[in-house]
Amino acid sequence: MFKKKFMDIHFTLAFILSGLLYAEENIAVSGNRQYNINDYQTIYTGVGVSQLKLKDEFTKEEFSATGIAIQAGYQFNTYLSIEGRYVFHVGNINYDHGSNSHTNKGKDINDYPADFTNIGIYLKPMYRIEHAAPYLLIGYGEVKLTNIPQGDADRAEAGFQWGVGISYIVNNHFSIYADYLCMYDDKGFDGRAVNRNIISDSWTFGLSYHF
Repeated sequence: MFKKKFMDIHFTLAFILSGLLYAEENIAVSGNRQYNINDYQTIYTGVGVSQLKLKDEFTKEEFSATGIAIQAGYQFNTYLSIEGRYVFHVGNINYDHGSNSHTNKGKDINDYPADFTNIGIYLKPMYRIEHAAPYLLIGYGEVKLTNIPQGDADRAEAGFQWGVGISYIVNNHFSIYADYLCMYDDKGFDGRAVNRNIISDSWTFGLSYHF
């Protein structure tokens, strides 16, 4: 399962990278100078759109939602940044009961009344290829599913989080990025489903501003 997921991520990022490298031929770098990432030490902030998911791998029970990701970070040099992120869902949370016939009487719900969030801080090593930069996210975070209408409500797990992504410099101040973040992958989730593997992850596409 992990190998398949890794291969899916690998091919997706390769596709994004090829598209960005093609776009480089058609995007002029704005401003009075060519962008020089090698002397780039900066504070940056940004916003993105995320697709959030929390899934029981055994029953296929799944919560999913669209969210807003807010990022703030500091780039030390060409190869390393530190970044904090907060992601919160907007609109509906979709609930798929999978093979679990006991929750919500076995019914799927398209507007599940709960809150889905993640907050984390990450080291962000990267490798610059012209205007593109593949990167890793390695850090600590907490994913929450709260205000659940059934049971004893709030669920949260904090721990190691990791991700992979790619950014592309548009001009002297703006870059775009796309990444995958594994927020949780372990047995159980805050006391529930203790013998089953639970995965929570997200895909994010966003825009960053560098001061």
